[in-house]
Amino acid sequence: MVGTVNTYRKVIALTGPLLPLVSFLARLPVAMSQFGSFLLVAETSGSLATAGIVGGSLSVGQVLCGPLLGRLADRYGQRRVVLTAAAVNALATAALVAGALTQLATVPLAVLGAVTGASVPLIGPLARTRSVALAHRAKSDESVVGAVHALEGTLDEISFVFGPALVGIAALLAHPAVALGGAAGLVAVFGTAYALHPTAAVTAGSPARARTAGDRARPPGVVYAVRGSLALQGAMFGACQAGIAALTIRLGVPDQAAVVYSAMGVVSAVVGLALGALPARFGLRLRWRAATAAALVLSVPLLFTDSLWPLYAVVTVLGAAYAPHLITAFALIERAVEPDRLSASMAFAASCLVAGQATALFACGRLAEWYGPAGAFAVAVGAAALCLTLALVTRVPAGRTHGRAFIPAQQTGSPAPGEPAAGEPTLGEPAAYAGR
Repeated sequence: MVGTVNTYRKVIALTGPLLPLVSFLARLPVAMSQFGSFLLVAETSGSLATAGIVGGSLSVGQVLCGPLLGRLADRYGQRRVVLTAAAVNALATAALVAGALTQLATVPLAVLGAVTGASVPLIGPLARTRSVALAHRAKSDESVVGAVHALEGTLDEISFVFGPALVGIAALLAHPAVALGGAAGLVAVFGTAYALHPTAAVTAGSPARARTAGDRARPPGVVYAVRGSLALQGAMFGACQAGIAALTIRLGVPDQAAVVYSAMGVVSAVVGLALGALPARFGLRLRWRAATAAALVLSVPLLFTDSLWPLYAVVTVLGAAYAPHLITAFALIERAVEPDRLSASMAFAASCLVAGQATALFACGRLAEWYGPAGAFAVAVGAAALCLTLALVTRVPAGRTHGRAFIPAQQTGSPAPGEPAAGEPTLGEPAAYAGR
């Protein structure tokens, strides 16, 4: 326990105590926008079909443009990319709220939803990249890098629990427009704060002219396998959402669906935070296989669950397998790709997760109508089985596949935009941002 606390203290010493808080608050709009847009359009238009189209457009925009934003952040630096994306996203979200309240037609609303999704600032993937860069700059050992992934994964999990909960509370107490308007305000304020935080200098970008021919090599095969595993993880999320909703509706307690799903997220976040205490001898290959095996074993009871309290029990226990898989997957990508491509790779991985969830949610809604909750839960079990298969057959390199650690931008020549000039303080000292 003491060792775990000390490890996380090292992480906070790298980032400063303010950065995790700011990045968490900047992530909330991502978790709020999907659910919030669906509720808002459903209420203002009176059509679940229209709400589904707008929500789907938002997901498509995020999936298609997320990797592009990550690539831009790798090239031009996180500061300018996040500042631009946060401003566009806040305006697009506000426009979506105004359009829904004025009852725009479906097509214009879908366009606004797509722009909202396309401009999501990707704080989760970018925060991982920034924290890992800080750890490498300080020459931290792998236990600290692993704790970085555990902390970032936990912040993601908590945001995806509290985001929809905030939307639900705002919709009950006031109106869904309040929730989505709040998301626009959060991304404007805290997205900007994240971009302007001094640690942005460590991800100042690597201009195209500084890249060598070797940088254009294809990523290792494990990266493609992990992307597939994350898409399947998203499918598990979507299938569980659909199955939980279908079963609670059948039981006459539809308002319990969000609570059940949140319970899974809370347990997942707690286990994810505890993962930072796992000894280094438990390598990433073993962790990947153990997490996917646990997901398969713990998801099978969903097929036989037909009442509320067993549903709570099964879903809550299942949450213990989700965060370890997500944290391990992102850690595998971080270890396999070049540092100056990390933002794009993290963004691509996050997009795979979103794509899997959106696809499964759409398909499993139909399956739940035709075959009941078990039809949706069967997709979750099948996705878990495929995840385990990928983990078993994929060759995972024993160490980092790139031949260099993170190289500070100022060592490659002239300072990149946002990078401190010669003589200015650098980020090489582990406690450089403590207290900020």
